[in-house]
Amino acid sequence: MVSFRRDQIGFGLLLGLLTPVLSFFGYYQWKFGTYELSEYLFYLRTNRPLVTAITIPCLVLNIALFTYYINTKRDETAKGIFAVTLLYALASLAYKFFG
Repeated sequence: MVSFRRDQIGFGLLLGLLTPVLSFFGYYQWKFGTYELSEYLFYLRTNRPLVTAITIPCLVLNIALFTYYINTKRDETAKGIFAVTLLYALASLAYKFFG
């Protein structure tokens, strides 16, 4: 069982990696649930401006987690979440402009 009371940078990295993935699938179900996942992924590959538009809602959960861990004074975990959030955002921009 995962304890959300930890204060470790590795735990923050893990949370930061998993929450955007969960948000991505939740956003897909909410906005594009009538499409097949393969069609949706193809549309993302062929429509680069949409990638950054989808990145924002996917990272909102990371922002909420970061805020929670900062407010509860678990700074190491918050650092991990923040680092991964930056990596996701930079990867999204790089894909949009160079991918």
